[in-house]
Amino acid sequence: MATLQKLPGCRMLVLLCALWASLWEARAGQIRYSVPEEIDKGSFVGSIAKDLGLEPQVLAERGVRIVSRGRSQLFALNPRSGSLVTSGRIDREELCAQSTPCLMNFNLLLEDKLTIYSVEVEVTDVNDNAPRFGVEEPELKISETTTPGFRIPLKSAHDVDVGENTLQKYELNSNDHFSLDVRTGADGNKYPELVLERALDREEEAVHHLVLVALDGGSPVRSGTCRIRVKVLDVNDNAPVFTQPEYRVSVPENVPVGTRILTVTATDPDEGYNAQVTYFQEQAPGEAADVFELKTTSGDITITKSLDYEKAKFHEIDIEAQDGPGLLTRTKVVVTVLDVNDNAPEFYMTSATASVPEDSPPGTVIALFNVHDRDSGQNAVVTCSLPEMFPFKLERSVDNYYRLVTTRALDREEFSFYNITLSAKDGGNPSLSTDTHLLLQVADINDNPPSFPRGSYSAYISENNPRGTSIFSVLAYDPDINDNAHVTYSLAEDTFQGAPLSSYISINSDTGVLYALRSFDYEQFQDLQLWVIAVDSGNPPLSSNVSLSLFLVDQNDNMPEILYPALPTDGSTGVELAPRSAEPGYLVTKVVAVDKDSGQNAWLSYRLLKASEPGLFSVGLHTGEVRTARALLDRDALKQSLVVSVQDHGQPPLSATVTLTIAIADNIPEVLADLGSIRTPANSDDSELTLYLVVAVAVVSCVFLAFVIALLALRLRRWHMSRMLHASRDGLGVIPASHFVGVDGVRAFLQTYSHEVSLTADSGKSHIIFPQPNYADTLISHESCDKTDMLSAPQSLLDDKREETSQVIRFCHMLMLFC
Repeated sequence: MATLQKLPGCRMLVLLCALWASLWEARAGQIRYSVPEEIDKGSFVGSIAKDLGLEPQVLAERGVRIVSRGRSQLFALNPRSGSLVTSGRIDREELCAQSTPCLMNFNLLLEDKLTIYSVEVEVTDVNDNAPRFGVEEPELKISETTTPGFRIPLKSAHDVDVGENTLQKYELNSNDHFSLDVRTGADGNKYPELVLERALDREEEAVHHLVLVALDGGSPVRSGTCRIRVKVLDVNDNAPVFTQPEYRVSVPENVPVGTRILTVTATDPDEGYNAQVTYFQEQAPGEAADVFELKTTSGDITITKSLDYEKAKFHEIDIEAQDGPGLLTRTKVVVTVLDVNDNAPEFYMTSATASVPEDSPPGTVIALFNVHDRDSGQNAVVTCSLPEMFPFKLERSVDNYYRLVTTRALDREEFSFYNITLSAKDGGNPSLSTDTHLLLQVADINDNPPSFPRGSYSAYISENNPRGTSIFSVLAYDPDINDNAHVTYSLAEDTFQGAPLSSYISINSDTGVLYALRSFDYEQFQDLQLWVIAVDSGNPPLSSNVSLSLFLVDQNDNMPEILYPALPTDGSTGVELAPRSAEPGYLVTKVVAVDKDSGQNAWLSYRLLKASEPGLFSVGLHTGEVRTARALLDRDALKQSLVVSVQDHGQPPLSATVTLTIAIADNIPEVLADLGSIRTPANSDDSELTLYLVVAVAVVSCVFLAFVIALLALRLRRWHMSRMLHASRDGLGVIPASHFVGVDGVRAFLQTYSHEVSLTADSGKSHIIFPQPNYADTLISHESCDKTDMLSAPQSLLDDKREETSQVIRFCHMLMLFC
């Protein structure tokens, strides 16, 4: 034992008590300690590690902790030393009142094996409370005729301490008339009585002032003082007397408030005012003064507050009976509280697991709990149960502890959680029960791969889509949760048209939305096959895939392309020849067009938008054939201009137009002859000038044609040439020597050299234009070829003879200068 230094008396006592607090006793697994009250927080109580035969470090590793039922914990464990220490202020009087010994019980739990040890700590009393009187300045009335030796019971002092520290003796100040006598009752309490030693004389001294001191046996001694005022009266020489020296009554704890449980009676042999008895309840510390009420006149004792067997099993009431002049007597009423089954069992969850893996083996401990009923006897016998449909069972341990364990393997995909209802029922009549609910989550493991709702998918997207357009969305479902259910998407690596598939399509790895990385063209490809892979985030990850067929939907993004008649590069138009003898329905030419789109977008229809002679020609709606609608008349103009529209059936529809020039004549000379007869209304000067120009153009054309024929006849064996005559809508005459088209139905494309002469019939500034060579596509019928064979020549010869062509052009320029 360590050497103690000198300390003040009270503190030395506390430290001495703390040093002896290590006394303990182990019986049937129970550890016992003793500790004085009011010691400092953190004071040593006992060595748990030593008593359990474990090292402090091992004790901490095994997860030792204190388990108690409901009330605040007064003790704690020091993890370093393995010692039990106080965790706060300990007041024995607050915990146990007058009961001895004062025992605190709790349990120690080793969590590694869920082992329970019972610990009992006795709280010993220290002298921390002084005796106290209920009334510090009472007044006594005594008759002056009272003979010496008369005893007056005084109000007792109360000390809440116990043993030697409680009230031990009374002392009265020195005086001439009174002495003090202390009697010990059957219950061990000391009752002071004032003894008259000398006769009183009111006329000499009407009031006597006495000081009564109550002393306890503690060290140091504590005391309480009561100043007594004794008033001397005349003639009342008898005090009230109770019918019983002590009253006892038993009351059930559920008796209603306001119920009368007992009536005390005291009689006084005096008469009149001296015999009028009143009753008073002594104001002693404790709950009795708050629970019971005493009627001052009748002596009836009634209940003012509900009784609770679990808080107090009995109550003591000190009652005084006082007559009119003030003489009193004392009695005690002992009220015994009978237990009734008014408390349902209570659950105290010691350890509980909120989550358990779904692959846990049978027998896994889910929770450890204690069930307690504050009633006594059969009312405190508790049985626990849980529903049979759950894969769990209860295993009973010591001291009403139960373990909840699994009976089979769990499946989170079947039940992701269990709301377990635990029921506790006592043995009372009628019995009371309590239910508590334990929510157990089943933790997921990655045992399910992602799955797609369908085995394959098809998606459609319109061509010419903007880059980044959302194409389609796939969604895979994983019945697992959290990371095990977090699905990421990707595309299987592949190539398409020589390029990586990832350059065409991308997929959002989180949402499964597919995006187009480029604008698709239906005319390049019509469908695309790919595989989508879904992978979860478990460990190890699981995956699945699904095929996706992407089909392009054609859009009307290409206007019809006119193949025939083709537009010459020099801006001129070809001339189709229609004989004047043509009957209605005669096939003049045919507009040939194609559309790169497909389906309805490629369906073409032909319409005649504009004609210089309405009603003369018609165009086939679906064939594009240009036919005469009536017989040709002599008054019909030599040159007929038609504007034909080719339109597809897309939404919106697209169209293209072509302008056809039809010359009405049976042969080329006739065309040239008829050009001279063209007249345009104008003034006389303009008409004469125009006539000269027409004649000059005709002469030049004839000379030019003769020269070309002669030149080609000398250098080429065969030469095909066609002529085209263009005339402006306001009288402008255009004479191309290019595209003359036959009228049979069989046509072919030729590329020929052409030039044109433009005449302005009604302008004073008429001029002749010789444009550069031009190539055009023309359909030539067999009949036309026969008629114009002398003007035809192979195209290959033209390509090989560019020098001769240049000579022709130079000759034309010289001829122009000559004119």
